Amino acid sequence: MTSTTFRIGGDLKVRRLGFGAMQLPTDPGPARKTSLAIARRAVELGVTLIDTAYLYGGGANEELLAEALYPYPAELLITTKVGVARSGSSDEWKLDGRPAVLRDQVEQALRRLRVERIELLQLHRIDPGTPLADQMGTLLDLRTEGKIGRIGLSEVTVDELNQAQDIVDVASVQNRYNLLDREHEPVLAACEAAGIAFLPWRPVAWGKSGTRAEVAAVAAEVDTTPTQVALAWLLGRSPVILPIPGTARIDHLEENLAAERLHLTQAHRDRLNRLPELA
Repeated sequence: MTSTTFRIGGDLKVRRLGFGAMQLPTDPGPARKTSLAIARRAVELGVTLIDTAYLYGGGANEELLAEALYPYPAELLITTKVGVARSGSSDEWKLDGRPAVLRDQVEQALRRLRVERIELLQLHRIDPGTPLADQMGTLLDLRTEGKIGRIGLSEVTVDELNQAQDIVDVASVQNRYNLLDREHEPVLAACEAAGIAFLPWRPVAWGKSGTRAEVAAVAAEVDTTPTQVALAWLLGRSPVILPIPGTARIDHLEENLAAERLHLTQAHRDRLNRLPELA
């Protein structure tokens, strides 16, 4: 039977099917009120892993989650990401892993999330312009200071993961991965071998009409939706996979979380495994 929980870093227990907050509108108005309601509903439905980032509105997404959920339930993990900043000259987002920037972004995230420690802090991307040792070393220092509990990475190769592992204990990896996009299969395999949590972003994606039809056919056979099939496939793909589907609608949230109860037969999985990947 597929486990519904995972211990990140070996000790931090979360429900494997989480929630990605990126799609939640943060501007004042009715849409923001809906966002607050969605975040609260996710927790009501038992979500214990919520993913956000400084990049999502320059911290506005973090502030939204704090408004919705603080004081946080003891079992709730809100993980955020740093390492992307606006360029002073063009105001465009760019990778920035300089130690001073990483440290400042962590300090600001602590303030916005209203916590003294971020239990899982992920580097949004490795900055090729800054030595990896400096980036990992800064996060390691912050962990030693008690400001972060565990360190994760995002969009990395196996080689980058191995290099980072030589410096710090990596607790999680967040790469793009779904039923039709398995480019990072080697990274998933490395995470599974090391017991590292693998958080696939964009966990649901649809390809050409033939692919959509095949997924829809499986969904019809098990009396569910294609989205639930895609999420159930992920949960059964590896015990280290922690999908974080996002949405700005409560009905979609409820649909996503119901995928945890879906059982796909081996025959269904074999059919889905043979689907062509996105070009």
